[in-house]
Amino acid sequence: MPKTFAQVIFVFGLGLLLQFRLAAFVFAETPNVIWIISDDLGPELGCYGYQGVATPHIDRLAKSGCVYKNAFSTSPVCSSSRSALQTGRYQTSIGCHHHLTRDKKPLPATIPTAVDLLRAEGYFSSLGVGVVGNRSKAKFGVNFSINPKTYFDGYDWSQRKSGQPFFAQVHIKQPHRKFSNSNQDHPDASIPPYYPDHPLTRADWDAYLDSIELLDKKVGAILTQLEDEGLIDNTLIFFFGDHGRPHVRCKQWLYDGGIRTPMIVSWPKHVKPGTTEEALVSLLDVMPTTLKAAGISKIQLPGKDLLASDWQGHDVIFSARDRCGDAPDRIRSLRTSNLKYIKNFHPELPYLQFSSYKKLGYPVQTLMKVLHAEGRWDSPFMNSRRPEEELYDLTKDPFELNNVADQPEYRAKLIECRQRLERWILTTGDDGDKDESKTVDLEKVMVEKREWYEKTMRERGLDPEISDSDYLQWWFKEMRLESNN
Repeated sequence: MPKTFAQVIFVFGLGLLLQFRLAAFVFAETPNVIWIISDDLGPELGCYGYQGVATPHIDRLAKSGCVYKNAFSTSPVCSSSRSALQTGRYQTSIGCHHHLTRDKKPLPATIPTAVDLLRAEGYFSSLGVGVVGNRSKAKFGVNFSINPKTYFDGYDWSQRKSGQPFFAQVHIKQPHRKFSNSNQDHPDASIPPYYPDHPLTRADWDAYLDSIELLDKKVGAILTQLEDEGLIDNTLIFFFGDHGRPHVRCKQWLYDGGIRTPMIVSWPKHVKPGTTEEALVSLLDVMPTTLKAAGISKIQLPGKDLLASDWQGHDVIFSARDRCGDAPDRIRSLRTSNLKYIKNFHPELPYLQFSSYKKLGYPVQTLMKVLHAEGRWDSPFMNSRRPEEELYDLTKDPFELNNVADQPEYRAKLIECRQRLERWILTTGDDGDKDESKTVDLEKVMVEKREWYEKTMRERGLDPEISDSDYLQWWFKEMRLESNN
């Protein structure tokens, strides 16, 4: 029987209405996802039991979800760690292991990022600083090339279509150096024992904690925005640092200070509030957990879904450090719940080989050198060479101060760790043994870094060849301290 024009319009309109309602239902059931990524953050937070720092907003987030007490990055420096985070793969397996590599290329189609996969499922993808209307450039900082004009849909989830699920990455600078120094004392805060007990050490640490407190305020603003917009109940929130704290022997090193970072996951009705987890977690777990929550399970990754009913954590964590600026190196580590094994591929290098970045930014490094030269402080970290292997019993030595690699009673564990790391290097296709100079003009890199170093020192009114003792005096004036005694 022929349909009238009105009947056709009615049927067509009914179909559109049903499609709209179905889409709205699907969107309503699809969680939003937000990654709040702090730059250079250790576990110095109230919810991690650290005393002397005020982090009420992050602590509030922790009470709403799960605190993972032992989370680790795959690299102790931002661009390598973020490359692994965004792809769910070890940076050493995808040519992204050298910090801020000059050999930056697009990823092959076989290595999609979290953004690629979620956008394909209808997610709005944003990269921002977490403030509505703030178009400030947020740090993405990976070692593969993207088109920034098309890779993200916007800078804030408020730009999405009505009801569209969003995948928001909020990158917060703090506590990256230069610190947000308010000159506030934190007398109850503890400092790792591998630093000299000295006023300069304390002043630098206080400034670090000041930056964490600023970070906390920014996290609070993000949570308030989600609550005010009625989004909090259907948003999976991850909070973590891209790697460990920005201090000597931490950032750019594979001790826990460089790779351990806090991680909090909150998702109402899916994550039990106020819980803690002691098992080992890798930042590689963030992507598969995100994809699974979004209903994407077609891709296999080395990480694990943190929210799976049978999740038990990792029995081992692998991390890697390669060239960082003008400090070439290759170090690999293996961490279990009670052991840390480190393989130094360049034992001929000192721990404190010259690094423009560290010399310009780390006052405690200069302090360590001066006190050691004066015979007032000592540490294996001051040695001119490194052992090929380091092994630490974390149960007895959580700060990794006593290398037991040459002790007979640890011989079996040393061999086991060595073999396990070697298998990981082979099975994951670790590119760390490739000669970077074949694809990158390393001499040019070194010249550029040296020029930057010299320019910065002269802007400070200093001779680039200044002695450590004179440079320490400058740091005291910079940190508003009276003397170095």
